[in-house]
Amino acid sequence: MAHPTQQKSPSASTILHEASGFHLLLTLKDCDPALLNDLPKLQELTRAAAEATGATVLEICTKQFSPVGVTSMAVLAESHASLHTYPEANVVFWDIFTCGTICKPELSIDVLTSALKPGTITKRLIKRN
Repeated sequence: MAHPTQQKSPSASTILHEASGFHLLLTLKDCDPALLNDLPKLQELTRAAAEATGATVLEICTKQFSPVGVTSMAVLAESHASLHTYPEANVVFWDIFTCGTICKPELSIDVLTSALKPGTITKRLIKRN
Protein backbone atom coordinates (compact mmCIF):
# COMPACT_ATOMS: atom_id res chain seq x y z
CA MET A 1 0.00 0.00 0.00
CA ALA A 2 1.50 3.30 -1.03
CA HIS A 3 1.17 5.57 1.97
CA PRO A 4 4.03 8.04 1.81
CA THR A 5 3.31 10.82 4.29
CA GLN A 6 1.04 12.44 6.79
CA GLN A 7 0.90 16.14 7.59
CA LYS A 8 0.16 16.86 11.25
CA SER A 9 -0.29 20.58 10.51
CA PRO A 10 0.59 22.88 7.61
CA SER A 11 3.88 23.83 9.29
CA ALA A 12 4.74 20.37 10.60
CA SER A 13 7.45 18.29 8.99
CA THR A 14 6.53 15.24 6.93
CA ILE A 15 6.11 12.02 8.92
CA LEU A 16 6.73 8.70 7.20
CA HIS A 17 4.46 5.80 8.15
CA GLU A 18 5.73 2.29 8.71
CA ALA A 19 4.86 -0.41 6.18
CA SER A 20 3.34 -2.49 8.97
CA GLY A 21 0.50 -2.20 11.42
CA PHE A 22 -2.58 -3.81 12.93
CA HIS A 23 -5.83 -4.92 11.29
CA LEU A 24 -8.86 -5.42 13.51
CA LEU A 25 -11.82 -7.45 12.20
CA LEU A 26 -15.04 -7.38 14.23
CA THR A 27 -18.34 -9.15 13.72
CA LEU A 28 -21.09 -7.74 15.94
CA LYS A 29 -24.27 -9.84 16.06
CA ASP A 30 -27.70 -9.19 17.54
CA CYS A 31 -27.17 -5.42 17.45
CA ASP A 32 -29.72 -2.70 18.23
CA PRO A 33 -31.84 -2.83 15.03
CA ALA A 34 -32.91 0.82 15.31
CA LEU A 35 -29.42 1.99 14.43
CA LEU A 36 -28.48 -0.39 11.62
CA ASN A 37 -30.14 1.61 8.84
CA ASP A 38 -29.54 5.14 10.22
CA LEU A 39 -26.99 6.65 7.82
CA PRO A 40 -26.23 9.87 9.76
CA LYS A 41 -25.70 8.03 13.06
CA LEU A 42 -23.57 5.33 11.42
CA GLN A 43 -21.45 7.99 9.73
CA GLU A 44 -20.87 9.62 13.12
CA LEU A 45 -20.14 6.21 14.66
CA THR A 46 -17.55 5.43 11.98
CA ARG A 47 -15.75 8.70 12.73
CA ALA A 48 -15.95 8.25 16.51
CA ALA A 49 -14.72 4.64 16.40
CA ALA A 50 -11.82 5.52 14.10
CA GLU A 51 -10.82 8.56 16.16
CA ALA A 52 -10.91 6.49 19.37
CA THR A 53 -7.94 4.52 18.00
CA GLY A 54 -5.83 7.66 17.75
CA ALA A 55 -6.20 7.79 13.97
CA THR A 56 -6.67 10.94 11.92
CA VAL A 57 -9.88 10.81 9.87
CA LEU A 58 -9.34 12.49 6.51
CA GLU A 59 -12.67 11.68 4.86
CA ILE A 60 -15.86 9.67 5.42
CA CYS A 61 -17.86 8.18 2.55
CA THR A 62 -21.22 6.60 3.39
CA LYS A 63 -23.74 4.77 1.21
CA GLN A 64 -27.36 3.82 1.98
CA PHE A 65 -28.49 0.62 0.26
CA SER A 66 -31.99 -0.36 -0.81
CA PRO A 67 -33.99 -1.81 0.77
CA VAL A 68 -31.72 -1.70 3.84
CA GLY A 69 -28.08 -1.54 4.88
CA VAL A 70 -25.35 1.05 5.18
CA THR A 71 -21.65 1.05 4.38
CA SER A 72 -19.47 3.76 5.89
CA MET A 73 -15.80 4.07 4.96
CA ALA A 74 -13.18 6.23 6.64
CA VAL A 75 -10.00 7.21 4.89
CA LEU A 76 -7.41 7.62 7.62
CA ALA A 77 -4.03 9.29 7.48
CA GLU A 78 -2.86 5.96 8.93
CA SER A 79 -4.89 3.79 6.45
CA HIS A 80 -8.65 2.97 6.48
CA ALA A 81 -11.74 1.72 8.33
CA SER A 82 -15.05 0.30 7.15
CA LEU A 83 -18.42 -0.39 8.76
CA HIS A 84 -21.03 -2.55 6.98
CA THR A 85 -24.53 -3.13 8.36
CA TYR A 86 -26.94 -5.91 7.50
CA PRO A 87 -30.21 -4.98 9.24
CA GLU A 88 -31.99 -8.02 7.82
CA ALA A 89 -29.49 -10.25 9.68
CA ASN A 90 -28.91 -7.86 12.63
CA VAL A 91 -25.15 -7.95 11.95
CA VAL A 92 -22.41 -5.33 11.64
CA PHE A 93 -18.90 -5.85 10.30
CA TRP A 94 -16.09 -3.45 11.29
CA ASP A 95 -12.61 -3.54 9.76
CA ILE A 96 -9.85 -1.08 10.59
CA PHE A 97 -6.22 -1.13 9.53
CA THR A 98 -3.72 1.36 10.95
CA CYS A 99 -0.10 1.68 9.90
CA GLY A 100 2.60 1.71 12.55
CA THR A 101 2.26 1.23 16.29
CA ILE A 102 0.86 4.56 17.50
CA CYS A 103 -2.82 3.88 16.74
CA LYS A 104 -4.60 1.10 18.62
CA PRO A 105 -7.48 -0.36 16.53
CA GLU A 106 -8.80 -2.30 19.53
CA LEU A 107 -9.75 1.02 21.18
CA SER A 108 -12.63 1.25 18.68
CA ILE A 109 -14.37 -1.77 20.25
CA ASP A 110 -15.89 0.06 23.25
CA VAL A 111 -17.21 2.87 21.03
CA LEU A 112 -18.90 0.38 18.70
CA THR A 113 -20.32 -1.87 21.42
CA SER A 114 -21.71 1.09 23.39
CA ALA A 115 -23.62 2.32 20.33
CA LEU A 116 -24.62 -0.96 18.68
CA LYS A 117 -25.26 -3.06 21.83
CA PRO A 118 -24.35 -6.41 20.22
CA GLY A 119 -25.32 -9.69 21.84
CA THR A 120 -22.11 -11.33 20.63
CA ILE A 121 -18.78 -10.10 19.29
CA THR A 122 -16.16 -11.97 17.33
CA LYS A 123 -12.84 -10.21 16.99
CA ARG A 124 -9.53 -10.87 15.35
CA LEU A 125 -6.47 -8.60 15.59
CA ILE A 126 -3.84 -9.27 12.97
CA LYS A 127 -0.28 -7.94 13.00
CA ARG A 128 0.65 -7.03 9.42
CA ASN A 129 4.22 -6.49 8.28
